[in-house]
Amino acid sequence: MSLSVAVAGATGYAGGEILRLLLAHPAYLSGELTIGALTGNSNAGQPVEEQMPHLPQLAGRVIEETSIDTLSGHDVVFLGLPHGFSAEIGANLPDETVAIDCAADFRLRDAEAWSRYYGSEHAGHWPYGIPEMPGHREEIQGAKRIAVPGCFPTGATLAALPAVQAGICEPDLRVVSITGVSGAGKKAAVPMLGAETMGSLKAYNTAGKHRHTPEIAQNIAEVTDAPVTVSFTPVLAPLPRGILTTVTAPLLDGVTPERARQVYEDFYAVEPFVWVVPEGTQPQTQNVVGSNMCHVQIEVDADAGVVLMTSAIDNLTKGTAGAAVQCMNLALGLEETAGLPRQGVAP
Repeated sequence: MSLSVAVAGATGYAGGEILRLLLAHPAYLSGELTIGALTGNSNAGQPVEEQMPHLPQLAGRVIEETSIDTLSGHDVVFLGLPHGFSAEIGANLPDETVAIDCAADFRLRDAEAWSRYYGSEHAGHWPYGIPEMPGHREEIQGAKRIAVPGCFPTGATLAALPAVQAGICEPDLRVVSITGVSGAGKKAAVPMLGAETMGSLKAYNTAGKHRHTPEIAQNIAEVTDAPVTVSFTPVLAPLPRGILTTVTAPLLDGVTPERARQVYEDFYAVEPFVWVVPEGTQPQTQNVVGSNMCHVQIEVDADAGVVLMTSAIDNLTKGTAGAAVQCMNLALGLEETAGLPRQGVAP
C-alpha cells in the first residue's frame, strides 16, 4: 500500500496536530504513507520549520498555497480550514480522494439550522466522524467524504449519548463545557491574548447562540424518539488545551446508580478511545492531554433528581485531529487505533 496525504491549513492548530499524529503513524514509519502538500493562506511560501518548529521531521519543507491543483492527486486530503472554505474545495476534489473536513461545513443535516447559525448556504452533509456513535463506524468505513465533529459536540455527545439511548434520563440536557484557548484557533484576536485570559474565566456565546448547539442536539436525537432540548454554555479558561464537559438531565424514576454505571460500562466496553473512569473519581483534562481519549463518568444525584455525566478530552486530539486520523484509518481499512495515543502527557 502506498498513500499520499495532504493537509490544507497545515499551520493552524488542527493541521499541526494532524501532522504530529501522522508523523508517528505506523504507515508513515514504514514508508507506506507519505506526507505530501502542506498548504496555507497567509503563510504560503514560508518554511515549515518557522511555522511549526515542534515538527523537525518536516524541516526544509515550504508551505504551499491552498488550491485544488495543489491538493488533487493525493489519496487523502485533510481540510483544516476555517468554516466556509471547505465546501468549495470538497466539492472540487476528485471523487476518489478521501476528503476529511475538520470545519463545520458538512456536519449539520438540517439546512435551516445551518443557515441560522452560520449565515450562509448549506453545503450538504457528509458521514459524521464520531465512530463511537451507533452506526457511524460503519458509515465511515470506506467513505470518501467525512465530516469531523466539533470539539464541544464530541465531549458532550460521548458524555450523554449512552444515558439517553438507555432511557435513564430525559433528553433535556444542560451542557457546560470549560475549554482551553486553542479551541478558538491560531488567528490573532484580542480576547485570546494572554493578558485577557490568564487568571480569568468567561462564559461566551451563551443562551443558545453557540454554533455547536444544533450539532449536539442532532447527535442526541439519533438515539431517541423524544424531543431533544440542549442548553449549552461554553466557558473559556486559561488553558492551552482541554475541554471538561458536564451534562445534567432529569433522572427517570427507578434508575439506580448501579444501573446507570452499568449502562456506560456496557456501551463503551469495546471502545478503545473512551474510558469510564473508576467510581469516586472524576475526569480531568490533565489526564487526556496529547491523547485521543475521552474519559467519562456517570453519577446519579437522587436528591436533585438528575443524572450527572462528565467527560474530558483534548480538544485538539480527540476533539479534532485525532478524530480526523481515526476516521482516515477507518476509511482506508487501516487499524482504527493506528497512530493514535491512548496515554496522556503527565504532569
